[in-house]
Amino acid sequence: MPARAATVLTGTRIRERRLAMARRQADIARAVGISPAYLNLIEHNRRPVGADLIARLAEVLEVPPDELAEGREEVRIAALREAAAHPVAVGTVPELDQITEFLARFPGWSGLLIAHARRGAGLERQLVDLSDRMTRDPYLLTTLHEVLSAVTSVRSTAAILVEEGEISAEWRQRFHANLHQDSQRLSLTAQALVAYLDSFEAEGQATTPQEEVEAWLAEPGVADPDPGDLTSDAARAMAADLLAGMLDDRDALSDRALTEAIPAAGTPPDPVRLAARLGQPLDLVIRRLADLRPEGFQGAGLLVCDGSGVLTLRRAAQGFALPRPGDSCALWPLYHALAVPQLALARIVVTPDGRAFRTLSFAQRSQPLGLDGPLLTEALMLILPFDGPPPDDALPIGPACRICPRADCPARREPSILVPQGGQAQRSL
Repeated sequence: MPARAATVLTGTRIRERRLAMARRQADIARAVGISPAYLNLIEHNRRPVGADLIARLAEVLEVPPDELAEGREEVRIAALREAAAHPVAVGTVPELDQITEFLARFPGWSGLLIAHARRGAGLERQLVDLSDRMTRDPYLLTTLHEVLSAVTSVRSTAAILVEEGEISAEWRQRFHANLHQDSQRLSLTAQALVAYLDSFEAEGQATTPQEEVEAWLAEPGVADPDPGDLTSDAARAMAADLLAGMLDDRDALSDRALTEAIPAAGTPPDPVRLAARLGQPLDLVIRRLADLRPEGFQGAGLLVCDGSGVLTLRRAAQGFALPRPGDSCALWPLYHALAVPQLALARIVVTPDGRAFRTLSFAQRSQPLGLDGPLLTEALMLILPFDGPPPDDALPIGPACRICPRADCPARREPSILVPQGGQAQRSL
């Protein structure tokens, strides 16, 4: 069927191009060396068009051959459908059943629309990245605060020197020293800020210590990556602590013991049954499964949060897009587990792009400092790719409100930058 659709569209485009040039069938047929009757059959999609004939027709019709070649249209139709599916204006309903006619009659406008849609998608991704960095990046926020602090200090000192009356030589010298130190601090901070803002153009660059650690963990082919390879001190410290915890987990539950117990845990393997069979805590088994990714858990990811909901560990599952550090979706089962500690919650979730994942969430509480110490809560969510279409009871989730296209989410905290303001409802606080 796809090949027939491409042939039909090719004939239609030949006819539309000829009519646009006000040329007669007989003239075009004579120019390419076929009969007018055969060209008529081609234009009405009753005869196939070979590559040589396509080339001759393209030359006479003054268009590039690939504008008429089979297979070109499927790509453009898909691009037009993608453009139509993107929410641009509320209440706008494009005529999807007339895409082929639109593409055949107006190839120039179609190409322009596709180009604008692709450019818009690229700018949208850049907007998401810049919005995340400008509003959530702790390094950027700290640096801006340092700039403002230095500017305020310089201004206050300068105001004293200008507005005050007679100042002793000792105090004047102190103020001059303060001005010198603050101006140096402002200069160095401003230079670092400019260099950091310039790095915004580097696509895919890790911008926070947590992102740097995540990229370090995701490096393929490295069983035990070296924290010394990281660039920032904070990232190296975080990575060292994380690696120490992973090594402790491996000592407590070896790769071999975990792998040998999986076949007896059902199909697909049930981590709760697996933990019971091994006689190990469920949180340890979940961490080891995300670390080892054995048979039945390929592509697994792991999210860990503390009692405040802040993510302390993010290991992306295959195909599961994580938001920038500091962002998350309130509907993630990870947060449901915080309300029911010591109870494992299994749920299939579906992302806005239609991808489904199996999740297992589990929370536990502890008092590391004894009865008089604080009560700490930690939750984990194991994420596994789900084969096939999502079931009807799958839980719709998103990455984070600001970059989530779901317009009817009951847990929305702020408007999305990807959806027109008239097309989304924000939960009343």
